[in-house]
Amino acid sequence: QVQLVESGGGLVQAGGSLRLSCAASGRTFSLYAMGWFRQAPGKEREFVYAISWSDGSTHYADSVKGRFTISRDNAKNTVYLQMNSLKPEDTAIYYCAASRLIVGAPYYGKPSMYDYWGQGTQVTVSS
Repeated sequence: QVQLVESGGGLVQAGGSLRLSCAASGRTFSLYAMGWFRQAPGKEREFVYAISWSDGSTHYADSVKGRFTISRDNAKNTVYLQMNSLKPEDTAIYYCAASRLIVGAPYYGKPSMYDYWGQGTQVTVSS
């Protein structure tokens, strides 16, 4: 089993920045990739960003291109999501997720490919 704990959410004004962290513990050696998803009220869970644990390749949603960045610290088993130029439409609960296997680039954005999920952290962007 793998446990994921997110932190770093909060309230920020439009144009501001936040950095989310996701610390993994347990059988982390079994992980292939980690990612971030978000879910706004009344909407489906949406892919944000993902990173391969082995080669560091990254994958992101068009909606966050140029504003968000994902990074990892293998020694700490932690993934970060740096969010800049935040917009009110970025308001959501952000979930960290971990996968034991992603079969190809198009699948990084599919929630069904992820085996473990964190409890979520609220991000609210005011206009």
